[in-house]
Amino acid sequence: MSLVLLDELSIEFPILHTGHRSFKKTILSRATGGKILHDSKAAPVVRALSNISADIAAGDRVALIGPNGAGKTTLLRAIAEIYEPTRGSVYTEGRVMALLDLSLGMNHDISGHENIRLRGRFLGMTAAEINALAPEIAAFTELGDYLDMPTRTYSSGMLLRLAFAIATAIEPDILLLDEWMMAGDATFVSKARNRMDRFVERTKILVLASHSEEIIRQWCNKAMFLKAGELIGYGDVDEMCALYREDFDREQASAD
Repeated sequence: MSLVLLDELSIEFPILHTGHRSFKKTILSRATGGKILHDSKAAPVVRALSNISADIAAGDRVALIGPNGAGKTTLLRAIAEIYEPTRGSVYTEGRVMALLDLSLGMNHDISGHENIRLRGRFLGMTAAEINALAPEIAAFTELGDYLDMPTRTYSSGMLLRLAFAIATAIEPDILLLDEWMMAGDATFVSKARNRMDRFVERTKILVLASHSEEIIRQWCNKAMFLKAGELIGYGDVDEMCALYREDFDREQASAD
């Protein structure tokens, strides 16, 4: 069974070492997407997520939409258990894969082949799974003899190919995806797109943070509209995208 339950999830980050009238505090107040809470007895706090409740079941492909700083990446990290809730809870059933930092768990002093095994274990694969998948991963990267060399000798594009090939070789129940990880050189993106399509199709639950309506409509059947850390709406993709556009238009009109 695959399931994600968010129950009044709230995440707050304290702003440390900022005076009440400091320049840094002013910049934070204007730049952050969350709400800054002030208490004369304590340090200011950024509320990145506020009382988020939602059920995500098998078959759901959920897009996280909203302006920059809305809390999309924070929510992905909370589901991945990278961030601990300040209040409320996150409950998951199934194998979770978070494609938020592709290079996480890689050692740049060892070879590409060795990193396939290292990152595979970091992602929860067994030794048998890694041995079975390693040849296909190596072939997809097209790195050839470079796989015998330390990855510190790789270009950023070569590292992305290796990390992407490893991450998309296994089949998670719950896939957490930040759109930025699809960035890369044009040749790589073209090659990776079909692999990513198949990867997404195999997962039981997808949660995707994205600004691209094209990708959202291709992969998702639901959307969460987040703004300043609050859940404005959760439902059909078309309805939530329309709600987001209406809110954006209102913001633009008020700013003129």
